[in-house]
Amino acid sequence: MEHFLKESAEFSPDNVLNWIAGISRFHRIQGSRGLVEAAEYVLEELSRMGLKAELLKDEYDGKRWHITLPSPIAWELIEGHLEVPGNPLTTAESPLLIMAHSPPGEVEGEVLPILREEDWKKAEGKVVLVGKDWRDAYRRANEAGASGFIAYREGTGEFYPYIGLFLTKDDLKWAHIPAFAVPETVARDLIKRALSGGAKVNGTAETEIKSSETLPMVYAEVGEPPHLLFTAHICHPKPGANDNASGSAMLLELARVLSKRENGRFGYAFLWVPEYHGSQAFIEKEGVGGYYAAINLDMVAGSPDRSGSTLMFVRTPFSRFSMVSGALEVALELSNSRGKSFSGSSLPVMPFRAYQYEMGSDHDIFNFFSVPSVMPITWPDRFYHSSGDTVDKVSRETMSIIGRAVLSAALFLSEGEKSRIERFARGYARKVLGEIGMRLEPKESERLIKAGLARDAEFLGLELNSEVETKVNPWLKWKERGLISERLIRSRAPSLADDFKKLTEERATVTHLHELIMLGELLPEERAYRILEEEYGSIEREKLKRLVEILEEMGVVTVSS
Repeated sequence: MEHFLKESAEFSPDNVLNWIAGISRFHRIQGSRGLVEAAEYVLEELSRMGLKAELLKDEYDGKRWHITLPSPIAWELIEGHLEVPGNPLTTAESPLLIMAHSPPGEVEGEVLPILREEDWKKAEGKVVLVGKDWRDAYRRANEAGASGFIAYREGTGEFYPYIGLFLTKDDLKWAHIPAFAVPETVARDLIKRALSGGAKVNGTAETEIKSSETLPMVYAEVGEPPHLLFTAHICHPKPGANDNASGSAMLLELARVLSKRENGRFGYAFLWVPEYHGSQAFIEKEGVGGYYAAINLDMVAGSPDRSGSTLMFVRTPFSRFSMVSGALEVALELSNSRGKSFSGSSLPVMPFRAYQYEMGSDHDIFNFFSVPSVMPITWPDRFYHSSGDTVDKVSRETMSIIGRAVLSAALFLSEGEKSRIERFARGYARKVLGEIGMRLEPKESERLIKAGLARDAEFLGLELNSEVETKVNPWLKWKERGLISERLIRSRAPSLADDFKKLTEERATVTHLHELIMLGELLPEERAYRILEEEYGSIEREKLKRLVEILEEMGVVTVSS
């Protein structure tokens, strides 16, 4: 691995920085023209490199589904303003003032902060102000007869928060009032004024709800299949430098470097998509048959100093175990080294930790469709989803750490000596089993890890002598594969939606549910739960059993008798 880390010196963080600046010029809301223009910019940059790429297209129209995800409306921000006491706000300052997918309209009235449940009784004719559960609150504000809606997010300070409504055509039957997002400092002042005598605001949201807009997907390949796939979501509002102009820009630099390396065990593929919707639309259109694994690049430029970021690495789930996790994990450790301890050991540049599979970006979708997928990411980021996520906040050093690690891991798996990769694969499997063994006996996990290594061996032409269990009766079948959300449940089985929402309030439960389904397609029920416990430690079995019942009732999964 050290050899390939040296070869990765060709990776240029300066190129990445320039492309971040280019992409962050576009207001990249899903369903907007700005998103299409950003994709066209990436396509032009690939063409300049001499790479053959294509712009695949789906559609935003507010009616169709991208597998399990309802398309948001096609939407365009024109301009907007909001006059608050002593502080006029305009979209010239930040386009985030108008919430993504807000209907057009004018607002004038008294501000009503929603601080208690009983405050909703006074919402009629008022401009309601909320700090959480924005989409549910927005619907409630419409139903209560509010004249306008203002949202803020705690922790954003003086910056405008990014809050998207993701309205569909059906939602437009009830969604009528304009929606604004203001900095936390402005919201706190409005709350103070409202509680001590009243506060009035007036403003305009000038937006266009269109019949349709292109859902763009930029795709390029180098070499022959199977391919190692690199993905990044190109959506999010202007500027969105770390989230996720950084991942999209790093993908361009990886394409530039890897376009010169075509003689390995696999080729390389590069995919820029709108988050989640684009991955599911791509899979629906192109399938996943030719991919060995996927590396998702999301928020790869956070600064420890400016953004408070650490370096996280999200492994594949056990249901999709692959040595690609180990290769990138070790590469990140090596790339993230600088200086020496008092006894001569290397020290990390950034706080770093590898995590068991967590959901939250496009690596999820490829795992759901049986492509082992991982994600390096910088988290937390104090400028996350806000107007403060600007180019001056990103870290050149972080980009170098992650970019060189991804590149060296890919080259190691593609071009490394066969016997060395085989030793590495066995060593990584022992490491993971050892981690489990410090808590409990990893009997079930060992079988599944061997199956993952057998898949690695098949794709990479290795000899790992991994036994694959053949006489297994899977517990369930995932009939409607894709991201499972409350919106999916509510659209198909409204009576079950509130129960599903309550059960999945903790984000860890959502991850456990999706992994349980993937495990259930491979193993009997009790063994699937056992591996989930070995993977995550504490799980809530009864809650998960009820969630599976909900999915079975609405036909997302079928359970064997």
